Amino acid sequence: MKIAQLIEEALQRSYSYTEYKDLIHLLFAEGKTTGLTQNEAFLGYTELGIRRMKRWDKTAKISLEHLEHIKKIGTAQTWIVITEAWCGDAAHALPIISKLAEANPLIDFRIVLRDENEALMDTFLTDGKKSIAKMIAYQPKEQEVLFTWGPRPKGATTLFEEARARDGKITTEVKEALQMWFNKDKGKQIAEEVVRLAKN
Repeated sequence: MKIAQLIEEALQRSYSYTEYKDLIHLLFAEGKTTGLTQNEAFLGYTELGIRRMKRWDKTAKISLEHLEHIKKIGTAQTWIVITEAWCGDAAHALPIISKLAEANPLIDFRIVLRDENEALMDTFLTDGKKSIAKMIAYQPKEQEVLFTWGPRPKGATTLFEEARARDGKITTEVKEALQMWFNKDKGKQIAEEVVRLAKN
């Protein structure tokens, strides 16, 4: 199956950012999360994600320079993020990507769930892994993928990979260090990387 067809089919099952947040709030109220794995740990990660998105929705600021670059995009694009509600990296990235997309009416921001779109996820692996959040910038008219981003910004990726190489796993201490990194960065590196890709 062609990539464009996979994307078009996934978009039929996609959510706006608002719809996505409504979905995970509803599921969480029922003691559930998105995806095939349902357990207390993933429910806890979902609760953290809800709080983080709410905070970044309110406090994250996109620089005028970045907004101006996004406003210059002159062709219709669909920015798709593959994720699940329990994904910690997505909780930091989605509010930033949403704010960037809002700067240009030609950009349609959609969210698709990984476990409901396995073929699409398998097409956009990171180092052979189903890492999320994964962003795909798609031009519907030409049915062309313009760029991809994810699963996390470079600074957080470096911290993550160094810890995994050193310890063989991601410890609670590393998760706390990642959270501190995101809190200090305030979404700036995510915005910078997406904008740089979007200029090409």
